[in-house]
Amino acid sequence: MDKLFTHLASVTSKIAGRPWTFMACLGIVILWAVSGPVFKFNETWQLVINTGTTIITFLMVFLIQNTQNRDSAAIHAKIDELLHAVRSADERFIGIERLTDKELDVILQEVEGRAQRLHKQGLPRVATRAEDAKADAKAAEKGKTSQAARKPRVKA
Repeated sequence: MDKLFTHLASVTSKIAGRPWTFMACLGIVILWAVSGPVFKFNETWQLVINTGTTIITFLMVFLIQNTQNRDSAAIHAKIDELLHAVRSADERFIGIERLTDKELDVILQEVEGRAQRLHKQGLPRVATRAEDAKADAKAAEKGKTSQAARKPRVKA
C-alpha cells in the first residue's frame, strides 16, 4: 500500500507540475465557461465546475504534501550526511529540523551573528572554523562571551 501510494503521489506530482497540465485545466475551464449559455447558466452548470475543482484540489493537497514530505526527508538525510562527512562541519546541525521554533531561533541568531561579523570584514568572504574560534575567543576576552564560544564544537 505504501509503495503504491508513493508511486501514485510521485507520478501525480510530476504530471500536475507540467505546463501542458495547466493548459488542459485552463481548456476545461474555458469549455465550461463557453457552455454557460447552452445550460442557461443554471445551478447545475455552476455545480459541475465547483464540485470538480473542489474534489481535485482536495485530493491533490494530500498527494503533493506526501511528495513534499519525502523530498524534504531525503534532503535532510543528504545534508546530515554531508555534515557528518566534512571534518570541519559543526555536527550539532544534524537533526535540527526536529527542534522547536524557539530552539531554531537561537541557532539562527548564532549563525546570523557569525554572518554579520563576516560582513563587517567585507564581502564576499568565507570563514573557516579556526577563524570562528579566534573571533569567539576575542569576544570572550572582552567579556562578550557568545553562545558559540561557550559550546564546544563537535568534530568528526
